Amino acid sequence: MNATGGRPRLAVLVSGGGTNLQAIMNAVAAGQIPVEIACVISDKPGVFGLERARRAGIATREVPFAEFGTRAEFDNELARVLAAVAPDFIALAGYMRIIDSATVTRYAGQMLNIHPSLLPAYPGLHTYARALAAGEHWHGTTVHFVTPELDAGPGIVQYRVPVTAADTEQTLQEKVQRGEYRIYPRALQWLVTGRVRLVAGQVIKDGSPLQSPVIVEAVT
Repeated sequence: MNATGGRPRLAVLVSGGGTNLQAIMNAVAAGQIPVEIACVISDKPGVFGLERARRAGIATREVPFAEFGTRAEFDNELARVLAAVAPDFIALAGYMRIIDSATVTRYAGQMLNIHPSLLPAYPGLHTYARALAAGEHWHGTTVHFVTPELDAGPGIVQYRVPVTAADTEQTLQEKVQRGEYRIYPRALQWLVTGRVRLVAGQVIKDGSPLQSPVIVEAVT
C-alpha cells in the first residue's frame, strides 16, 4: 500500500504506440500486479499509447518535448508533472527520452526501464541492427532499474532469443517484443510486492543479492 493506504500508484511513460503499456495494463486488470496505473505520460502528443490509456479510463498527460525551449525547461516540467501524480513506482515503456539525473535520483529504486538488448551489450539505439551486424547468436531484452547513466542500471530479468541466419531486424524485433510483454509485467509485480529491491546499487530478490539478471528463455 502507499502512504494513503490505497494501492501503490504507478506512472507509465511512453513515446509511441504503447504495446508494453498494454501488456502492463492487461496484467493489472488481471490482478497480477497489485497497483493502480495513476497516469500515462508522453513526451510526444497524440501517440497511440495515450489513446490506449484513455480507452481504459486512465489519466494521461502530455509533456511535448518540442514545445520547450531548453532541455532544462522540459526536465523541470516533467518533474513537476510526476510530483503532481505522486507515483510510488514509474515504468518507462518505450519512452525515448533520457530522464534527468535529479529525477532519476528522486525515484531511485522505484523506476524501471525495458531495453531491447541483453545489457550491458548494446545500450542506446538500433540494437537489432547492431546485433545482426556483429553476428550475435543471442539477442533479447532486459528490465533494469533506471540510474543516471544510460541503460546502465542493474538488471532484474532478461528474455533471450536465438538469432538465426534468416533473421532480419523486423523478425528479430518481433521475437524480442513477444518476450518483453512477458517479463516487464513480471518485473513490475516483483517490485510492487517487494520481492525485488535496489539496495546500494545491488538488486535484492527474495532477500538475496541477485548476481545476474533472471534469464527467461524464448518459448519455441
